[in-house]
Amino acid sequence: MSPTAHPGVRIRRVYDPPDPEDGARVLVDRLWPRGLSKEAAELDDWPKAVTPSTELRRWYHATDEGDAAYAEFRERYLAELAEPEPAAALDALRARAAAGPVTLLTASKHPDHSHASVLLERLR
Repeated sequence: MSPTAHPGVRIRRVYDPPDPEDGARVLVDRLWPRGLSKEAAELDDWPKAVTPSTELRRWYHATDEGDAAYAEFRERYLAELAEPEPAAALDALRARAAAGPVTLLTASKHPDHSHASVLLERLR
């Protein structure tokens, strides 16, 4: 099963038009997506506590985005998600997913190779 096809939770680009199947639309990027109005995004939530830290995000974007860099990013991001505030926000997101469909929205051009796919993994 592809990371974006997990039952009940999926990943989409925030720039894609809303879909009736989205359920709760949750932005999982720390920064607001460029060129997108809040009205067009049609968000239900923006839990910044589950997003990668500014330092980690900057590190990842400054590296070669190959498999080795992604593997290190993933490990560092999982460590961040285990900290108390992100862990509590992740639990809240997990509860929301248990109540109905959730779409994790990201501006990433490669959602399957981003923090969104790590979040999806943690929501399983």
